[in-house]
Amino acid sequence: MSDGLRPASPETRARLKALAEHPLPLDEWHRRLAIPLSPEEIEHTRELVRWFRRRYPTVAERLTYVRRAHQRWVGRAG
Repeated sequence: MSDGLRPASPETRARLKALAEHPLPLDEWHRRLAIPLSPEEIEHTRELVRWFRRRYPTVAERLTYVRRAHQRWVGRAG
């Protein structure tokens, strides 16, 4: 089954990595922080939290997930 998405090109990945690693000036951080979330963004976030809590109902299960996810993230870095 395909979701229709293609992997990003090496050039796109490099540009995204550079953007992600570029420090954000403090005034820009404050400007972005002052933008309120929309009701849709708030509800979407709540839906994700509800899903996560159903999928991983105990603290132990949540920690196990986070540890495994962290290993995946660290493994992909670089």
